[in-house]
Amino acid sequence: MKQIDVDIRRALASDWPAWARLRRALWADCDTDLAELQQLLEDAGGTVLLAFAQGQPVGMAEASLRHDYVNGNSSSPVGFLEGWYVTESLRDKGIGRALVAEVARWARAQGCSELASDTGLDNVQAQAAHKASGFVETERVVYYRMGLDAPAT
Repeated sequence: MKQIDVDIRRALASDWPAWARLRRALWADCDTDLAELQQLLEDAGGTVLLAFAQGQPVGMAEASLRHDYVNGNSSSPVGFLEGWYVTESLRDKGIGRALVAEVARWARAQGCSELASDTGLDNVQAQAAHKASGFVETERVVYYRMGLDAPAT
């Protein structure tokens, strides 16, 4: 795995087109409206980072502070990696780890002693990326839902 030079900085409103493209690559149905993304940029309880290689946006990380219980963690607030994406052709080159390291620095600066994240049980690629970046699996959870609009049978 050959590492490449990457510059990471906090996203700006002017980064909206690149940030929106990276968000859609991660979450196909996500909101990429400029006004919505501007709110994320202005949220004091979160951060948005972009990674650039040779001046081109190639990755992003969105993180927040969670004050409620976060599975597998014992402190509060907890820095939470809400979303993390690296352009597929540039994976395994240290960009994802560099983004996580910057999120960890941000979380420490916010007074956090833990950084958490999650991914789907079937997303083994993301699980491997988390482990390669220093995360330790804490537990596995299956969520359930019951609609309350109709009487239960």
